[in-house]
Amino acid sequence: MSNKTKDNSFNNGASSTLPLVIVNPKSAGGSTQNRWAETAADFRAHFGAFQVAFTKKAGDGTALALRGAKQGRKFIIACGGDGTINEVANGILQSGAGIEFGVLPSGTGGDFRRTIGIPNDTREAGVVLRNGVTKLIDVGKVTFLDHENQETSRYFLNVSSFGLSAAIIERVKSSNIVGWIPHDILRGKTSFALSTLQELLGLNFDTVRVKFDGNEEKSLNTINFCVCNSRFFGGGMKIAPDAVINDGFFDVVNIGDIKTAKILLRGYTLYRGSHLSLEEVKSTLARKIEVSPMNSEEIHIEVDGELPGKLPATFEILPKALKVRVPKISS
Repeated sequence: MSNKTKDNSFNNGASSTLPLVIVNPKSAGGSTQNRWAETAADFRAHFGAFQVAFTKKAGDGTALALRGAKQGRKFIIACGGDGTINEVANGILQSGAGIEFGVLPSGTGGDFRRTIGIPNDTREAGVVLRNGVTKLIDVGKVTFLDHENQETSRYFLNVSSFGLSAAIIERVKSSNIVGWIPHDILRGKTSFALSTLQELLGLNFDTVRVKFDGNEEKSLNTINFCVCNSRFFGGGMKIAPDAVINDGFFDVVNIGDIKTAKILLRGYTLYRGSHLSLEEVKSTLARKIEVSPMNSEEIHIEVDGELPGKLPATFEILPKALKVRVPKISS
């Protein structure tokens, strides 16, 4: 990292009341790091003074946000993709400090910033984060088994799901999505779509036990089961077109036993948000969802694009739990 990126050092305690920008330099295929000097200059010109901290490994966003909370920060901004946004939001929520959260987009997916209306351009985002308004939004909390079979919990802002989406994300994050296309040139919709095509070749449904809001447990066949706080996932797929981020409910979308050919023919409906009209797709509103495998099969879950563990899982909505800076026109 060049010295130009350190002019607002996180270690300068004398200015700990300044907004803190937590940057994932590896986001957007590493271009965040390569362009940071330019990004910082544009952002400062349209936002004002700030301090910066850079993540080095997974989990740093949460740790840095917690540290910022202890220093008395009032406004913490995540610069990166949806994974970075999730980590920083988790740190703020774990702190319990009521810190306001902001997003400076610099990632491959951009699903959460779409929902809250943050522009992708750095200068425009700077203006919004300076002049925007504070909105209280709902947060999802999922309790699950991690990869060491220990029960753990994590907050999410977008979507937590299992089935096809988790398998696709695992492939997207692999070093070689398709043999002849380098991973570092694939972004957003492109990488998700290519991985989807590969996963569809071996498509099969899972059978799970599901309980909504404490009601009778039911068995359910699913290709993809999505618990949605926001509207988008997978680099722009409008999985929950009717989701409202502060209504106190999840939009639960289940894609049932749908044939591969039909997915290929109607896949565009996921981007348009018109897939809810398909007979194999069901949706409902719920505040709490409990899910467990029907048998001993290991079913991984994804949380805002990350793969932290597996079923069984309990999803709970936390109404208006996070303060977020949004454009004044945001509803």
